[in-house]
Order: sequence, then structure tokens, then C-alpha cells
Amino acid sequence: MEKKMNSNSNNHHQNTPRFVCHWTLLLFSAAVSAISTTTPAAAQAQAQAQAFDYADALAKSLLYFESQRSGRLPYNQRVTWRLHSGLTDGLEQGVDLVGGYYDAGDHVKFGLPMAFTVTMLSWGIIQFRDEIAIAGELEHATEAIKWGTDYFIKAHTSPNVLWAEVGDGDTDHYCWQRPEDMTTSRHAYKIDQNNPGSDLAGETAAAMAAASIVFKKTNPHYSHLLLHHAQELFEFGDKYRGKYDGSIAVVKSYYASVSGYMDELLWAAAWLYEATDKEEYLNYVVDNAASFGGVGWAISEFSWDVKYAGVQIMASKLLEKAEHKQHSHILKQYRSKAEYYLCSCLNKNNGSDNVDRSPGGLLYIRQWNNMQYVTTAAFLLTIYSDFLRDSNQNLRCPAGIVDHEDILSFAKSQVDYILGSNPLNTSYLVGYGSKYPTRVHHRGASIMSYRENKGFIGCTQGYDHWYNRAEANPNVLVGAVVGGPDGEDNFKDQRNNYMQTEACTYNTAPLVGVFAKLLQLEENNELELVASYRKKI
Repeated sequence: MEKKMNSNSNNHHQNTPRFVCHWTLLLFSAAVSAISTTTPAAAQAQAQAQAFDYADALAKSLLYFESQRSGRLPYNQRVTWRLHSGLTDGLEQGVDLVGGYYDAGDHVKFGLPMAFTVTMLSWGIIQFRDEIAIAGELEHATEAIKWGTDYFIKAHTSPNVLWAEVGDGDTDHYCWQRPEDMTTSRHAYKIDQNNPGSDLAGETAAAMAAASIVFKKTNPHYSHLLLHHAQELFEFGDKYRGKYDGSIAVVKSYYASVSGYMDELLWAAAWLYEATDKEEYLNYVVDNAASFGGVGWAISEFSWDVKYAGVQIMASKLLEKAEHKQHSHILKQYRSKAEYYLCSCLNKNNGSDNVDRSPGGLLYIRQWNNMQYVTTAAFLLTIYSDFLRDSNQNLRCPAGIVDHEDILSFAKSQVDYILGSNPLNTSYLVGYGSKYPTRVHHRGASIMSYRENKGFIGCTQGYDHWYNRAEANPNVLVGAVVGGPDGEDNFKDQRNNYMQTEACTYNTAPLVGVFAKLLQLEENNELELVASYRKKI
């Protein structure tokens, strides 16, 4: 994780293998096409619908989280070049902190980005559960969430204590080792009532509340446990206010809380309202809207640090419910700010209020791991497109009205850019397509698997023999979304180019739900084409 802080602030389905129905549709469509007249428009539509294999992208995106697992790996681990690691985490402090995720290419377990990753995975399932289930990936998606929430349960050792980090970036970056060989510090850091961290407590509460919704029907006991932890964490973060990087200095160079903690407290309250339907949480979002910046900040990014756009979109959706009429004045203000974010992504605000784009059309926020902002934007745009469709509304921007189909089309353009529709014809989802980054900045992927070579690899040996190699990584980090190209669509596939070639869990997490949504649309379009051709026979 060679990164620095931001500079700115349901229903159950039988899991039929998705490829069976997909190829059935393709074969039937091809057969029909052979005996019918295909118009140019229909041919173009069919080509566009089949341009990318979203099913493959979805499956691979979920594999990535298995590559990032810390702890004792399960019997059904599919990424076989990884083995157990971090098995003594927390031992020094007398607490079990084994498990969780490494955030990126190193071996520190950072609580804030890990929690945001789980929140986004959970939101994706909440919104697109049916689509993920039909694709046959619901079990893998829920496993990815549970790997994180199991760790959060361990880390929340008492109502006012949350273990925030295991290891530290400074000592970790002196070493280039496989996680199975780690010799770096595994010192653990916590927040408590004397060392507050409202941002970390809030984000972890949001993650556990969102996950409780995911497991509500399939595992009600676990759901209830998650909700209990979420409520305690929210109360802790709200009562003892402060930024976690003020209590844990070692995190400042890596995941500093530039936006502060007010956005996370609003975010947590919004998710707790979604999970419990208790008015106290909605009242919190409404009553603190102005003082916490929820209706004051017009933001053009959404990330592990800055949650305002997410809160604003969640609040916007509440406007349509009659029982929230008494809060409509504040909810409308939230919606105004949400639409500022959306319009800025769509290039429909005034002048400098729009997000920059590369010549190839990619949203561009900043040079360090820009792709994280692209994937979160694609997710929020997709969510809002569905909301507008369901409520029969349009998005009104300063530069014009945008309908739900245009919003989704733009979100799709960002996803397709990631999958290879870009000037370099490169997929930035590792392992997808015929051309993708092969020198990802990732310790485990760049060194021969422990299964193949159990000989110990030390800190400097890793740098000398593996980090500086010109060859491709011996292990493919399937499903990882790397930092991506610069503002001119340029990309250098070099291991030491960590601003562009390092991948992070929160880059991939928002895409899980979006891939499933686009896959559903693709299959619906295929069905419509088949029906249309059948009428012509």
C-alpha cells in the first residue's frame, strides 16, 4: 500500500451456472440470425451487448478478495498460490486479531479501508442481490463480506474498544516479502474512549449494519450479532468524538482521515436506519445534516475517506416514502447535494464544477490510484439510475436533464473503459481479457508461491530478486483493479509504478454489484433480440 492520504477532502434463487443460459441464448440467437434478415441497427446493438463478458468480470472480481485474505485460509480457498499468514496477529496485545484483509499490495491490516470495502460489497448485494444470485456468485459475494465482518467482531473487543490496525506501513515498506514469510512488526493499535476514532468506529458500524441486512434472511443469528456490534460502535463513535489518525499516528501517511469523522457518523446512522427502521437513526441524519456538512458539502468524489455523496444518495431515496414527509425539507437539501455529485460526474454542472475526464473518457480525480473514484462513481450512478427509473423521474442538472438510461449508459462506459474499451485496449481488471497489467505492485503476487518454494524469503532478498525483476509476476492477481492510467490515458505496467499498478480492495468492491447489473441488462437485451427475431421468422 505505497499510497498517501487524499489531498482533498430477499429472494432466494437456484444458482444455475450463468454460462449455461448465456451460451444457450447466444447459440439460439445465432441460429435465428442465420435464417433471418438482420438490420444494421440490430447487428450493432447485438455487438455492443456482447462486447464484454460481465459474468467473467463478476466472477473474477470476487476471486480477488480471496487473494487478499489474512489469517488461516479455509478449505474452499480458490486462490491456491496463497496460504495461511498473520496467525499471531494480536498475540502481543493478548487479543485474537487473526483474519481480515490486507488492503492492497502490502501486509498491514488497515481498519478504515477494510470497513469501507465491506460496506460497498454489502451495498452491492443489497441493491443487486437477485442479479448476483442468478449469476451464481451470491455465495462467493457473501463469503467475501463475512471474511471481513468476522474480523470486525473480533476487533470490537468491548463496547468502547475497536482494534484499528495490525502492523504499520513504515516497517512494512522496508520489506518485500510474501505474507507467508512476514517478519515485520505485527503490533496492533486500538481506539477507545481515551483515544477516540469516530471515523473508524462510524465506518465499521456502517459496514456491520449493511452486512446485517445481507444476512438477515439467510443467517438471522449472525445478522443480529452484526447489528448489535454496529449499534455499539455507533454509540461509541458518537459519544467519544475525534479523528482516529489523531489517536493512531502511524496511520497518517497512509489512510489519514482528511474529511474528518462527521461524514462517517452520518453514514453509520443512515445504514443503521436502513437496517433497523428506527426513527432515532433517521433523526440523527436529519438533525445533524447542517452541522455535520451533510447538506453543506457539495462533493465530486466518493471514497474510503469521503462518504458525503453516499449519505446524500441514501437520504435522497428516502424522499419518495410518505412516512418521511415531515423531513422533506432536509431530505431535499441532501438530494440537491447528491445530484451535484452525479451531475459533476456526468459533465452536466457548470464549468469547473465537473469532474475532469481523460481524452479516452475516464473520470479523473487525481493521479494516485484514480480508479478507486471511477468504480465508486460507477456504483453510485448505477444506484441512482435505478432509483430514477423506479420513481419515474429524471436528473435535473444545470446543463440539462438526464434520464435514467443515460446515467446508466455513462456508468457502463466507465466500467467498459476498465475492461478494455480505452486508447491502450488494456483491461485494468487483472486477469480479464487478453491484455492486462502483469507487473502489479503486490508482494505476494510478485514472488513465487509458498506452495512452490517454501524456502524463506527475507526483506532485502525480496527486493533484490523479485521486486526489480523485469518479468511478469509469477502469480496473477485475478480480479484486482489497479490504480489505472493518468489523465492522458497513459499507463506503465511496472512494479515500481505503484501509483498506477497497485490494486486495492476498495477499487474492486463497488464493481461487484455493477457487473451483476450490466450482466442482467445484457441477458435481457439478448432475450429481446431473440424474441424480435422469432417474430420475423
